[in-house]
Amino acid sequence: MKHFLSSRRFSAKPVAAAALFVLGLAAAGALSGTVIADVTTSTTTVPATTTAATTTTATTTTAAVLGPTIPAGVRVAGVRVGGLAPADAVAAVQAAFAKPLTVVVDRSRLEIDPRTQASAYVKTAVAKARIAAPGTNVKLVVAVRGVPVRAWVAKVVKRFATKPLDAKLDFRNAKPVIRRDRAGRAVNSKQLTQRVIAALRANTRLPVRVRTRALPATVTAASFGKVIVINRSANRLYLFDGGKLARTFQVATGQAIYPTPKGDFHIVVKWMNPTWYPPVNDSWAKGLKPVPPGPLNPLGTRWMGLSSPGIGIHGTDEPTSIGYSASHGCIRMQVPDAEWLFAHVDVGTTVHIV
Repeated sequence: MKHFLSSRRFSAKPVAAAALFVLGLAAAGALSGTVIADVTTSTTTVPATTTAATTTTATTTTAAVLGPTIPAGVRVAGVRVGGLAPADAVAAVQAAFAKPLTVVVDRSRLEIDPRTQASAYVKTAVAKARIAAPGTNVKLVVAVRGVPVRAWVAKVVKRFATKPLDAKLDFRNAKPVIRRDRAGRAVNSKQLTQRVIAALRANTRLPVRVRTRALPATVTAASFGKVIVINRSANRLYLFDGGKLARTFQVATGQAIYPTPKGDFHIVVKWMNPTWYPPVNDSWAKGLKPVPPGPLNPLGTRWMGLSSPGIGIHGTDEPTSIGYSASHGCIRMQVPDAEWLFAHVDVGTTVHIV
């Protein structure tokens, strides 16, 4: 009996010990789970997650505002840059700006390198294009340099400038030959400067066109409408009109001792029914008195004084002297002939005496 009881006590201890061991493991497991849960919670870093989200949002916002490429349909001064990266857009606009500007003067074509005449703010325009609405045409600001533009225009003006050529009267074989006048040409420098500057500022490469303007000659062929040619050896007076012979008259010219002067002169005065006054410096006229208009007047009824002092074309009271070298230097005509010539020539008419 004692042995049975002691045996039961001995077997209960291991059971109690096992129970306590199991409880200890359970407690330890619970404690360990709590610690692991705390550690796991603390390592789940909320700030790190927030920072990543913020960075992602900022990047997305920047990309949305600026974009990796230019919005579709956007142009800079007419150059298509939509869909291009900013660097490519800058290159495209710079290439377009560098294209030569053609200037047409009449039928001549000239070229200007815009880079030598102006500066274009390409990067600024592209920066605006990045935030422009689709389909926008962004203006390209171009600063034109006045000094090189004016220097270029001055060269063009000099190149195309021609001076007008006045008409000139020559004589070949005692016949008048009129060299026709020729108009000069000139470029309007103010107009050309304004058009070049406008094209550069607009960044257009459409040709700039200007025309030279005519500069009229001072002396035209019409100035030599009628010309008188007097041949002393033949005692003939020829009236030419526009280079063509209109009338021929027989005249009297100066004696050998009082020759009619040779050269080119002009009619400077015209008098009807003149009074003859004896030349005070000529010995042959000493003692003679003035003669009033009338049939005995040595000048007849008409006087056409020349630019040679004391010399003129006039009628005569000695019709039989016509055809000879009989005068004191003047050119005598029959009275009706002198009256006709007087009515058909003007002051300023050229008189060529050979």
